[in-house]
Amino acid sequence: MNRSKKRIMSSLLLAGVLTLSTILSGCGGNNSSNNGNKPSNSSNTENASNAANNGAEAVLQDGKYDPPVTITYLRPWGPDVKFKSGEDQDNNVHAAWAKEKLGIELKNQWVSPSTNNAFETKLRLSLASNSEMPDIISYRGDFNIVRELIESGKFLDAGELFDKYASDVWKAAMNEDPSVWYPYMEDGKRIGIPILDYAYNGDPVMWIREDWMQKFGFDAPETLDELEEIMEAFTNQDPDGNGKKDTYGLSIGFKNWINTWMSDAGWVFGAFGTMPNQWNLTEDGTLEYGSVSEGSKQALAKLQSWMSKGYLSEEAGLYDETKAAEEFTAGKAGIVVGPHWMPSWPLEDVKKNNADAQYKAYPIPAGPDGKVGRHGTANSNGVVLINKDMKNPEAFFKYQNYLFDHFANPEAGSEFEFGLAEGYDWVMVDGQPTTDAAHTGGFAPEKYTITFDGARIPSLNMSTLAKLASGEEATTPFEKKLKSSVPQSMLEAAEIVMAQKDSVYQQMFTGAPTATMQMNNDILGKMEKDTFSQIIYGKAPLDSFDTFVEKWKSSGGDQITKEVNEWYQSVSGGQ
Repeated sequence: MNRSKKRIMSSLLLAGVLTLSTILSGCGGNNSSNNGNKPSNSSNTENASNAANNGAEAVLQDGKYDPPVTITYLRPWGPDVKFKSGEDQDNNVHAAWAKEKLGIELKNQWVSPSTNNAFETKLRLSLASNSEMPDIISYRGDFNIVRELIESGKFLDAGELFDKYASDVWKAAMNEDPSVWYPYMEDGKRIGIPILDYAYNGDPVMWIREDWMQKFGFDAPETLDELEEIMEAFTNQDPDGNGKKDTYGLSIGFKNWINTWMSDAGWVFGAFGTMPNQWNLTEDGTLEYGSVSEGSKQALAKLQSWMSKGYLSEEAGLYDETKAAEEFTAGKAGIVVGPHWMPSWPLEDVKKNNADAQYKAYPIPAGPDGKVGRHGTANSNGVVLINKDMKNPEAFFKYQNYLFDHFANPEAGSEFEFGLAEGYDWVMVDGQPTTDAAHTGGFAPEKYTITFDGARIPSLNMSTLAKLASGEEATTPFEKKLKSSVPQSMLEAAEIVMAQKDSVYQQMFTGAPTATMQMNNDILGKMEKDTFSQIIYGKAPLDSFDTFVEKWKSSGGDQITKEVNEWYQSVSGGQ
């Protein structure tokens, strides 16, 4: 599964567990929690000077545009978005709220589903025919689409507007990781505004069959050597007690790649100081492709050993991420590595397949030199582009500021304490609010927002889960909602994620493919996958890695490395 699909899946899974509360207020760099809905004088002056739709002046009156302004926009609509009878993408509870509360009418320029590339095809046709673009394009998916939009020249320097109009809450959330801007920069300008997501959302932990661990009396594996003892027992000592040799230690799937969103083995490479198939930041401040580092050779040697001993499935190279996870849920493998949210899916099948089975999250073990490493999760999941011809760009910030100030982390007693819309994502049952889908019907109005999820503060979710796991009391509406909707196994996994947060290898190259990448990446990628697979299966000697590295470098790798570092210097300023 590619990077964008990985992000979408983790976001959808989390949204199914966590339907957040509260929403919207204020505009500009002022803290709207202090100002309430009343704008500052400067905000009134700025907005009064902008021509609104239909030729009228867009003037803020008590925090609301009068006359109303219209924001036309485009975004893909996924199959996870569910409407009540009589409602649709333009006419729904959230659109009605935006008009009533803010004086902003939300209007899709056209509607297209996200499936089968329908949205992308129609958008590309619009670009090719030079059709009029909407005020806002909000997109998550194919990064090539984003680059085409940016390079069209139809969108303005959104970073400049962000500095001017974004609220303090939104700015603080963005500043948790300034590198989220990097993919959307062009000639030093921040053309796209990153759509923030929860930090560490896809970072892995190690899930192990706890009933098997107890059967053999194993403690948590702190090193790869200790992990090997566990895999040996899971493979050769009949952990399920059926009298057959039909289990093995670790389930991984590297059909798509070896460092992936679930059932991955990137952490094995992390134990040797690198992360494959991504660009890592080195101690000297430059970027290095992890697959050609010396650590990758050591990791491949370890995986080759595990395959030869039967600790891995012989089908691992044919398994994608989901199929490999199914080996764990079916009781064939004792260990799988993946995100903290796996108890929501697919690990619920463990109990369905064996009512007596137990599983538990464990930390990623260390390598021979004490190194621990895992792949990281980006703090953003999509982008917002603002049309150069938008008459009221500040209106979008009015809208999104309100989401960040009131929805992302609501206060007790506030308008959105229990959810975005009563009768949709929350209802009263026996005098108590509930978000249980059995009562709500599974409606999620935050999915109707321009930015897919309303507003997310990256650090908030995982830090809250870790807090709850430690036994602290849930005091805020956000904390109470998580506590009521997240199982204990997920809380414990989140605590492990945060405990090992310093072991993250983040993908540092997030720009458009470089010139040499465009020409050579397919060839280099195939060479890499073939070599790694051959080594793991023992069909090629370990030293063939050295030949691969030499050929990778001479076949464009060295030039790509130069181009990647030039890009990194251009966006980071050498920081």
